[in-house]
Order: sequence, then C-alpha cells, then structure tokens
Amino acid sequence: MTRRDYYEILEVGRAASGEEIKKSYRRLALRFHPDRNPGDHDAESRFKEVSEAYEVLSDPSRRRIYDQFGHDGLKGRGFGFHDPADIFREFFEGFGGGIFGDIFGFGPSRRSAPARGGDIDYQMELDLAEVATGVQKKIEISRREACSRCGGTGAEPGTPTPRCSRCGGTGHLRQTRQTLFGIFTSETPCPQCAGRGTVAGESCRECAGRGSIEKHVSIDVKVPPGVETGSILRRRGSGEAGERGGPPGDLNIHIRVKPHELFSREGDDIHSEISISFPLAALGGTVAVPTLEGETELKIVPGTQPGHDFRFRGLGIPRLHGSGRGDLYVHVSVETPAGLTAKQKELLRRFDETLTERNRPSEKGILGKVRRFIQR
Repeated sequence: MTRRDYYEILEVGRAASGEEIKKSYRRLALRFHPDRNPGDHDAESRFKEVSEAYEVLSDPSRRRIYDQFGHDGLKGRGFGFHDPADIFREFFEGFGGGIFGDIFGFGPSRRSAPARGGDIDYQMELDLAEVATGVQKKIEISRREACSRCGGTGAEPGTPTPRCSRCGGTGHLRQTRQTLFGIFTSETPCPQCAGRGTVAGESCRECAGRGSIEKHVSIDVKVPPGVETGSILRRRGSGEAGERGGPPGDLNIHIRVKPHELFSREGDDIHSEISISFPLAALGGTVAVPTLEGETELKIVPGTQPGHDFRFRGLGIPRLHGSGRGDLYVHVSVETPAGLTAKQKELLRRFDETLTERNRPSEKGILGKVRRFIQR
C-alpha cells in the first residue's frame, strides 16, 4: 500500500465530491495506463497508485476511515494490492466490473442503450450592421432523421425482427484479453445489428434498413445582437437523429463577422477614422461622421490636433451578455494642404508671421508641417 496521501495522488481536495474524484481518476488512469506507456515503470507505478487511491476514496465507508485515521486505519481491513494483476482481478471479478466498469463502460454484457445523435456544425457569416441589430436568418442543412415509416427500427412494418445471431441480442461484442497487468474487457457495438440487438427480417423500403434517412431542411435562426467571431449559437435537438430511440444531437452555428470597410471592432466598442482640413482643425466647426445607424454630427473644437479621439457613448455594439452598448471612437487625422497656388502660399506665410510664442505650434504638429511646406 502506498504511503502518499490519496487526495494528493488523485490531485483533488479533501472536500472533493465523488464525481470530482471519479473524473480526476479517469483522467489520470488514461494518462498512466500501461498499454499507453509500454515499458515505462514510472507510469506503471503511478497507474497502480491512482487505482489504489480511487478504490479507497470512491468507497464512502473506506473514505471515512481514511479521513479519520489515515493509512493506518485501513490496515487489517482487507485492503491492499500485492501485484498488478490484483488490481484488475478485484475490479473486474470482485466488484462486478468495479471502477473500470463504472467509469470506462466495461462490465457485464447489456443491450445497447439509446444513443444520442451527432452534432452538426454550421458556419454563418454576418456583417457588422447585422451584429449591431440582431437578425433572423434562414439556413439550409442536411441531416439524418428517424425514418417515419419504420420508426427507426430499420424493419419493414409488420415484419419480424429476430434476435441478432452475432451478438445474441445484446447489441454488443465483448473482447477479453489477458496481459501482464491483468484481464482487459472491452465492448463495441455489434456491426451486424448496429447495436440494436435485433435484425430486420425485411428491410424498411423507405430507409433500406438504416433506420434513418437524409433530409434537407430549412431552419430559422434568431441571431441576437452583440455576437462576434467565434460565438456559437446552439440549437438543442436540431442535429442528427439519435439511435435506438436516443435523442437527436444539436446544431452548432459558428459565427464569423466579416470585416467592415469603415469600422473596426474591439470588444463592444467600434472605431473609425476621419480626415479633416487644416482650417477646420484650427478654427473648429462641425462635420458629419458615419455610425452603424446612419450619420451623426461631430463638433470639431478649435485647435484639434491630429490623432485626437472623439467618443460617442452608446453608439457601439450591444453587449451580448448584459445591458447597454459599447462606444464609438472617431480618430481624427488632419490633411496637409497640397497643390497650393502662389497666392495661397503667400497668405499662409503672412499667417505664420502673425503667430507668437503663445500660439506658435510645435514643429511636430500640423501647423509645423504646413510651415515647412510653404517655406520650400
């Protein structure tokens, strides 16, 4: 018996639930399984450790003893592994499948349970305006649906459905093999009856015995405002038909937002750029700027410098998981005049001569660029 703390071995806290312990054991057992690590003695030791720890912590009475008295409390209580084969012998024989049967699905043969249908993935492209308002879209998909004629049995209605001769009606084929570490038993759906346990005496004329048929369907999808590239809209039960009476899978709609010619997006905020003339930047005024919902008026304050940002609250993208909207940021650039006439240059020179130290702009600013331009 290992002397390491069982909770530490399974990488869980002492208050972990039974489900958390089972989940952690499954992850570690798969990682250190001898079949996955042939010849790795460290992996073999870890596998035995996690198996031993789970055998104690998965049993409520043993766990209580261990929590109260530690390893010493388990001595003399019939617990302990003497060689690797003991692990599998106790798990499979003494516990009717034990933890491997419980976690990995091995154990006594049983008729196949209903199986959930597969999911369908669909790619949907949206533009930024649709994201801002939300949109109703109709999409076309192909999926397998349960055959309405045979009800998914694959047999022509009114004909017999005898027990499958290959699996004996269990729907599963068992494979058992002896290894150095014990006996491994696995089960796979029977290929002859597709896990149903019965075979069709006469195949359904509609689905040719498959139990499902391919259909092209139109589905209305309501896209909420605020989605972004990478968002997934899930429609429960709109995927492939289940097997043996199982529920259908889901339809997963993956969103991609197309680039916009005017706006870029950062979270719920959007950004745009405008260019204004030097006189407008210097004197101030108003200019129309685009938004996702049309145009709005932007007041340019006198002396606006290149790179100045104006913020419009609530004109961004609606928050997908909350209330309100992001903001619109307008980034301003100032155009340096080009192609000036001689008269225009003279007027700018006179203007430059009137500037004082108080209002003379930095050589890095727009007026500095203009001064260098007219001094050529």
